[in-house]
Amino acid sequence: MNSLYSFLKSIEIFSLLSENEIDEISPYLEDVRVASGSVLFRQGDEGNELFIVRLGAVATSIALPEGGSREIAVFRSGDFFGEMSIFENAPRSATCAAREDSELLVLHQRSIFRIIEDHPETAQKIMYRMLNITTQRLRNTGDFLFDMVQWGDKARKRAITDEMTGVYNRRFLDDSLPQYVDEARNSGAPLVLVMVDLDYFRQINELYGHETGDGVIKDVVKVFKSHLKDRNIIARYGGDEFTFLLPGTAPEDALDVCNSIRSDVEKLETLSRFDGAIKRVTTSQGLACYPESAGDVDTLKKKADSALYRAKEEGRNRVTCA
Repeated sequence: MNSLYSFLKSIEIFSLLSENEIDEISPYLEDVRVASGSVLFRQGDEGNELFIVRLGAVATSIALPEGGSREIAVFRSGDFFGEMSIFENAPRSATCAAREDSELLVLHQRSIFRIIEDHPETAQKIMYRMLNITTQRLRNTGDFLFDMVQWGDKARKRAITDEMTGVYNRRFLDDSLPQYVDEARNSGAPLVLVMVDLDYFRQINELYGHETGDGVIKDVVKVFKSHLKDRNIIARYGGDEFTFLLPGTAPEDALDVCNSIRSDVEKLETLSRFDGAIKRVTTSQGLACYPESAGDVDTLKKKADSALYRAKEEGRNRVTCA
């Protein structure tokens, strides 16, 4: 009990409580152990429990409009989550799963109301701290969640996708890449980052006009989608620049995929009807892999960018590895 008291006293939501008050609420807390990967609750589930992380880590994620999900926060020792559903009597707004083997303290809704009835002064102190922390947490969630809450799915989709092609945009990629690197580090699985440029795209626009250039972009994206799996990420980084993110893919397999994309893009007939110097659409691609090429996000991006530069220097229409 002394170790539990020390832990409870150290976390923010109980920081205003005396030793006697902590003793009052301790019997209401259930100690639960969960294995890595276990789902505590899913988005849309009924919520009737508040969780406190004692040991380990729990990740929370939200469903994306195109399918899949995005991790938005990780709760570690001393953090609490799940309170919004209890007090608003609303479905869970996100999915929470153990990122590693974890020990949690669980406070059921009925226990919370019992504390309010039996120990109102203690409950008031807990609610005061919880309100402050939750308010600050909401302020720090950023524009992505603000769009989701304020304007709904359509604005959320606009915030993270490229309007013309429907693939993810630079904002989504920059926000998500650290998460994917963390997941690769924790799981031991490889992660491949590919940077892609369309060759001579500026000249294509000058020769045939921007409408044709947009058509080239759309046709190329169709090729990308035909070769990449659902778990892979395609992002338009800007103009004719694209990035692929291939989690759990070995470098040699990624190289085969990228060469297949390169080959099929070259077969596109988008420009064949024009009388101009450029008849083919081609790509230059630079490939880097975590952890073989780099051990962190910035180095991984630099290695992929350097490989792309080398592909251009060596004659374009090729895939070069870091």
